[in-house]
Amino acid sequence: MTISEIQNSIIDEFSMFDDWMDKYNLLIDLGKELPVIDPKFKVKDFLIEGCQSKVWLHPEFDGKLITFTADSDAIITRGIVALLIKVLSGRTPEEILATDLYFIEKIGLRQNLSPTRSNGLLSMVRQMKLYAMAYQAQMSK
Repeated sequence: MTISEIQNSIIDEFSMFDDWMDKYNLLIDLGKELPVIDPKFKVKDFLIEGCQSKVWLHPEFDGKLITFTADSDAIITRGIVALLIKVLSGRTPEEILATDLYFIEKIGLRQNLSPTRSNGLLSMVRQMKLYAMAYQAQMSK
């Protein structure tokens, strides 16, 4: 699936619900489905700065694609990072850097998060793109 197809499927999934409580429940379910991160990556080096909750994000780069694993101590935040992983994991650094994450606005996520969670969302996106930049630079050496 392309990144756009994945984002569109997320938009479709969230559009089935009118009530934001139902959408939060969907986020919680997505968080529960997030594969468990290896405990050795739940350390300060992989902790995302700027999140009220603790969020660990671990990138793995095979020379072509970046695969992300993550965890959070907050269930809704775990669902948010699960969405980002669904869209960006298994992509090249170039794809990640070029991606416009339009699904965030389309599903109303940013508008329906508290300011601290919204800042956390931006921090997660920024960190994923920073990893992509670093791996892209590594490839061009």
